[in-house]
Amino acid sequence: MSSEGKKLFNIIILGVSFMFIFTAFQSCGNIAQTVITNLNNTDFHGSGYTSMSIIYGVLSASNLISPSLVAIVGPQFSMVLSGVFYSLYIAVFIQPSTWAFYTASVLIGIAAAVLWTAQGNCLTENSDENTIGRNSGIFWALLQFSLIFGNMYIYFAWQGKTHISESDRRTVFIALTVISLVGTVLFFLIRKQEDTKAPGDDDSTNEILGESSSARNKMMRAVAAFKKSITLSFTKEMLLLSVTTAYTGLVLTFFSGVYGTCIGAVNRFGSEEKSLIGLSGIFIGVGEILGGGIFGLLSKKNRSGRNPVVMLGILVHFIAFYLIFFNMPNDAPIAPMEGTDQVAYMIPSKEVAMLCSFLLGLGDSCFNTQLLSILGFLYSEDSAPAFAIFKFVQSICAAVAYFYSNYFLLQWQLLIMVLVGFFGTITFFTVEWGAAAALAARGSDYSSI
Repeated sequence: MSSEGKKLFNIIILGVSFMFIFTAFQSCGNIAQTVITNLNNTDFHGSGYTSMSIIYGVLSASNLISPSLVAIVGPQFSMVLSGVFYSLYIAVFIQPSTWAFYTASVLIGIAAAVLWTAQGNCLTENSDENTIGRNSGIFWALLQFSLIFGNMYIYFAWQGKTHISESDRRTVFIALTVISLVGTVLFFLIRKQEDTKAPGDDDSTNEILGESSSARNKMMRAVAAFKKSITLSFTKEMLLLSVTTAYTGLVLTFFSGVYGTCIGAVNRFGSEEKSLIGLSGIFIGVGEILGGGIFGLLSKKNRSGRNPVVMLGILVHFIAFYLIFFNMPNDAPIAPMEGTDQVAYMIPSKEVAMLCSFLLGLGDSCFNTQLLSILGFLYSEDSAPAFAIFKFVQSICAAVAYFYSNYFLLQWQLLIMVLVGFFGTITFFTVEWGAAAALAARGSDYSSI
């Protein structure tokens, strides 16, 4: 197999592995609060929102050290270990206990930081400036198939049910645990790239994350990775992109946890309210996959760079937020187990709710594919620290959003996303214009990014 063929194979395996793991984890996130609401009449007294807030809070802090951990362990084995902890978190729901639930939330926060740092490194190592857009799209589209498969099961298995039984819960979480473990094992198929570092190339990713039998050299690389993370954090480009990244963290919280909870709380949806959570996840996945395919796989035909894709993403999201505001009761995110009988500015419509799910996924893919692409382009030699900073900002904003989701009415959550999204789009444009100018100075074709 040629070098380019091996790199493409690695990208596909990376995407498929993440697809399996996040088929389990995202399905778990979509139904966690609904399942926990049914458990709170027992000895279990946990909160899905609180758990997610813990996960993303720990994840954000762990991103400060994740490049160093990946430098010591290696990216491939880092992803394997992280996948195991994802599986353990999901397995907690088979026989829930409050202490195990929150302990697993802490552990998976650490694992997630390591997983995504190693993923960014693997994506960049197997790409160049001409293929980073394509490979980002392939990875993102494969990853987002995770929203289809798990939610299809939830939709059909829970159709017509208003209460989730113990048997239903155990069946779904045993299946999700096995699926997560399958994705973890697939990481072993990723083939290592040959070291092509030129002599004197001191700051390359291979130097920071390359393998070495010397413990001293590994520790030196770990320290170098940490220092590089701190340095990159205060560069102009990274500070500007952090606003865009913050927006993706808020949106991640909304579509992966809050919006499904809102749908499940609307009593006017009748006996379909719980199964509609799964259907909503499917439509989010369709939007994500479509966006990844169009704006990633077809990026070579885009001669205008990344800005038009991001502009489309924010417009699609603003339309979705407007429709959700009109369609969903204001107290839906914080409704009790009995749900809510309130009505917003229109009688709740299942069709509008599913359309909004699709638009949320499509807009999210616009932002994430372009962020992955521009990070891989700007920081090809420092990929691990750059992606660690990306996940640090995204996850800390997701943690904050999960925390206030326990208390804020829907209208305030939507307003926060509108404001941050507006400014995040402007800051992304600024960085992209700088990248285009740098390419022009080098005499490269702007459309290749």
